[in-house]
Amino acid sequence: MGFDEDKGKGLPPPPPLLPTNLVPEREPIKKNTLLPMARHGLGSKGVRKPLLTNHFRVNFNNSNGHFFHYSVSITYEDGRPVEAKGIGRKILEKVQETYRTDLGSKYFAYDGEKTLFTVGPLPSNKLDFSVVLEDTPSSRNNTVNASPNESNDADRKRLRRPHQSKKFMVEISYAARIPMQAIASALQGKETDYLQDAIRVLDVILRQSAARQGCLLVRQSFFHNDVQNFVHIGGGVTGVRGFHSSFRTTQGGLSLNIDTSTTMVVQPGPVIDFLLANQNVKDPKYLDWIKVRRALKNLRVKVIPSNREYKITGLSEELCKDQMFTRNSKNDKGEVEEVQTTVYKYFTEFRGIPLQYSGDFPCINVGKPKRPTYIPIEHCELVSLQRYTKSLNSLQRAALVEKSRQRPPERMASLTNGLKKSNYNADLVLQESGVSIGSTFTQVEGRILPAPRLTVGNGKEFQPRNGRWNFNDKKLVEPATVTRWAVVNFSARCDTNRLISDLIRCGRMKGINVEPPYKVVFQEDPRFKDAPPNIRVQKMFEQMRSELGDKKPLFLLCILAERKNSLVYGPWKKKILVEEGIVTQCIAPTPKINDQYLTNVLLKINAKLGGLNSMLAMERSRAMPLVTQVPTFIVGMDVSHGSPGQSDIPSIAAVVGSREWPLISKYRACVRTQSRKMEMIDNLFKPVTNEEGTLVDEGIFGELLWDFYLSSGKRKPKHIIIFRDGVSESQFNQVLNIELEQMMQACKFKDEKWEPKFTVIIAQKNHHTKFFQANVPDNVPPGTIIDSKICHPHNNDFYLCAHAGMIGTTRPTHYHVLYDEIGFSTDDLQELVHSLSYVYQRSTTAISVVAPVCYAHLAAAQMGTVMKFEDMSLSETSSSHGGITTPGVVPVPPMPKLHSEVASSMFFC
Repeated sequence: MGFDEDKGKGLPPPPPLLPTNLVPEREPIKKNTLLPMARHGLGSKGVRKPLLTNHFRVNFNNSNGHFFHYSVSITYEDGRPVEAKGIGRKILEKVQETYRTDLGSKYFAYDGEKTLFTVGPLPSNKLDFSVVLEDTPSSRNNTVNASPNESNDADRKRLRRPHQSKKFMVEISYAARIPMQAIASALQGKETDYLQDAIRVLDVILRQSAARQGCLLVRQSFFHNDVQNFVHIGGGVTGVRGFHSSFRTTQGGLSLNIDTSTTMVVQPGPVIDFLLANQNVKDPKYLDWIKVRRALKNLRVKVIPSNREYKITGLSEELCKDQMFTRNSKNDKGEVEEVQTTVYKYFTEFRGIPLQYSGDFPCINVGKPKRPTYIPIEHCELVSLQRYTKSLNSLQRAALVEKSRQRPPERMASLTNGLKKSNYNADLVLQESGVSIGSTFTQVEGRILPAPRLTVGNGKEFQPRNGRWNFNDKKLVEPATVTRWAVVNFSARCDTNRLISDLIRCGRMKGINVEPPYKVVFQEDPRFKDAPPNIRVQKMFEQMRSELGDKKPLFLLCILAERKNSLVYGPWKKKILVEEGIVTQCIAPTPKINDQYLTNVLLKINAKLGGLNSMLAMERSRAMPLVTQVPTFIVGMDVSHGSPGQSDIPSIAAVVGSREWPLISKYRACVRTQSRKMEMIDNLFKPVTNEEGTLVDEGIFGELLWDFYLSSGKRKPKHIIIFRDGVSESQFNQVLNIELEQMMQACKFKDEKWEPKFTVIIAQKNHHTKFFQANVPDNVPPGTIIDSKICHPHNNDFYLCAHAGMIGTTRPTHYHVLYDEIGFSTDDLQELVHSLSYVYQRSTTAISVVAPVCYAHLAAAQMGTVMKFEDMSLSETSSSHGGITTPGVVPVPPMPKLHSEVASSMFFC
């Protein structure tokens, strides 16, 4: 629909011959590819403060040299490629050791796969070597001292030949050369075409250095096998603290960014101990062996007493004491014959190895499908540093956060020790390249921006202190009325009468008129307490209808028994938001409820019912001309992806847009599904031909533009400010040339002559730059901004710590201004970003990222819980749900549409 539709000036109908199912091709608005804008200048507002950051200066003295890039091919003798992970480094180490002269005494940096780099050329553009590795642990070698599938003769032969050996063929061939001048230019703040290639070489050198120390490598992080770095987080999962390292180009030159990092690994040690912890049982007889099979698949074990490593391929079908296999044995006449025996009997009688408890459990299979190799479970120990890639539950996540956080002094000491332990400057390849790494934290200048003034009820203004405030003796700026409401209780132990009276009392103190609810508190029928969650929700609604009849409540307070992982939460939200259109607030109260808890609940309720808790003083004073004196639409965008291992869960794109201009504190959300792991939002502009043959826009952006227009006195925005979360630097161009283009097209579709000005800002939390105060144990103050020395050499970016870091070390948000047609000054834009961290309606603190981005997170998460309870079957998806189906592609089930009575509410608060 166009903005002028209400004036009778709708879009002209399409030509008569236009097919009704035609989707027109999009005409690109911009013919030239957009690139991130350059920095115009540095900010000046705020109190200047010297700080330290975890960037370490890179020095360089070999600007005339070249890195040479070579391709590596490793095969077996018969020409088959080597695919086993991890073995490549051992083979290349052997090549380096054996053929030093043939390599021209060159040291090289190998990435573990198909690439190596040297400083200067090797003697020839193509080199062929053969090496022999002794005792190679490989999936191809499924023979072991403890293997029951081998004959007595084979055992005796293996005892005489304890080491197995494999021959490998290695081919090293020239690919390219990279001038080191690129690094020298970077140190002077200049970027060249070869800079990213040169930085990649340096990163490979550091990874190789860590690999030689036996570290687990995870992208640009490495983890030492040191029990002092291990923290148990439950479920057989261990958190390992390590270090992230990456080279960064900055205004001050090239630096090495080092930070602490944590990854999850499987609890090392006896397999049975891991299984007991994983399933949270105390006795192996209670283990669910179907779950065991899934949990152990592809993990590596060390077999006792042979001390060799294998990959688990499965479990035996029978128990160890019953699992039969055929082996060759000599009879009394010396003739070889096949003998059937059990694994248990083979180990205890034939091998003389006692088994204490394995007889009653399945065996571990480390063989192939057609040639199994069974090992009793008590003889298997999980190898250390095996990544755990499944999603964590809420308790594990909480334990990981709790045990891995570090206060600033602790983190600084850890980084200093990590850099010292890594001893990069002793690396021979780094020495050859002329690169050395400093050992001191880089000094930078920060500025502390003052907190924006806030307005609460009765026109009262105040300035938050230390990024925090409260509503003691204050009323909400726009209180809603809580009327026609009811309480439902899903089997929680709660004094509902006291809760209701305290909520009414506390609401009156904050200016909210909380009327008495319907007299009946709807308690869950005990008969349905253990029923499936959707049945429990359905029965609760049947009970409500029988009591209230046609009196549909406008608000429902839902009391849950579980604080985390409530199974009822998703079905309840789906029923309420999609089918019934009722505003709801879920709580899981503790036995002792205080006024602070009730106030926090009321803040959420008020925002959901259309009220406003606090607002920026400038929203009413029009103090920022480019935002409050010109109709301005502020947008937050994010895409959330399913947990690891959930290949059938679509990604969820959430976009929120401001409404009721000149306010910038109220937002509406639009949430859609899209293909899994797709980061660019693909439904911002979606022209389709409707049933009447009219061309309409069913895209996300158009829906939010229309809401802004209707809620802002039928004004079209002249300025549109986009905050985009969750994209890396390599995707910035796509944001500008795909997403921004779609939004521009959506505007043109509404009105061909309408040309709003756009500003696009990326908000990144997933980075490793931290800031510290010298000789002060506290985090940097809220409002700390850094836009010099360690920012991008050219692009317009800055770091902001808007919030007060109460625990751990504050993680700043890294903002990148990609595009600015509006023409903000540096100070005005930084002030706007800082102010938007104070309009988050759910709390009385500044938050770490602008509120629109946070709301997009919440909307995606809330609708994600709804999606979990949709019927995800392919037939259902492609027919009644109208899912997108493409040959060979998993269909994307559409997001259930919100009920019209809650669609414009801040349901996500």
